[in-house]
Amino acid sequence: MTTPFDDEPHRRRGLFASLRASFFTGIVVIAPVGLTIWLLWSVMGWIDSVVLPLVPTTFRPEQYIGINLRGVGLIIFLLFTIVVGWIAKGILGRSLISFAESLVDRMPVVRTVYSGIKQISETVFAQSERSFEKACLVQYPRKGIWAIGFISTTAKGEIAKRAETSGGLVSVFLPTTPNPTSGFLLFVPEEDVIELDMSVEDSAKLVISAGLVYPNPKDPAKPLDNGKKAKALEKENA
Repeated sequence: MTTPFDDEPHRRRGLFASLRASFFTGIVVIAPVGLTIWLLWSVMGWIDSVVLPLVPTTFRPEQYIGINLRGVGLIIFLLFTIVVGWIAKGILGRSLISFAESLVDRMPVVRTVYSGIKQISETVFAQSERSFEKACLVQYPRKGIWAIGFISTTAKGEIAKRAETSGGLVSVFLPTTPNPTSGFLLFVPEEDVIELDMSVEDSAKLVISAGLVYPNPKDPAKPLDNGKKAKALEKENA
């Protein structure tokens, strides 16, 4: 014989589990959004605290509206950076930069710090405007095994001079699977590099998917049938 009291523990347990699942689901939804907003808000506040003290009081918005708007320092910093970059691209700006760098090179400690920061900045920011030219095939790690790479530039300087090749060298980035952000830098002779028709984006998808996805419809996505396999074997044995 059952009574209403027999089902009460099960109902309580089921309600508690449902509430707990809903709570953790809410955390998963709220945490990324909340942390992102908090991080952006903190970064804007930090930039404001650095930039606004350098701005004359008459140019600060709170003097006219009576409210300290967060993000004003960030806007001023972006505008200032754009103006500096625009000036640096001109002849006058490049001349001033060259003169300033010549002075810095005469300072033993300062030039070391400046050159290191400049190299990091150029690697992170200036190089972001560049991209790989084309995707290619190279034989790696030995002949007969082909790997997808990305052509960056032609080899220059000491590397091009000291390499014992009959022709030019090509800088090829060989990505790893499934993380294409890591890989190897190879200097391959031009005659050993086969350029692909597929785009760099499609080649990256192929690398990330470990060969399971062929974004370009021109590439073979299906295995050869028996007749084609027989013809291929005949050509190899001939």
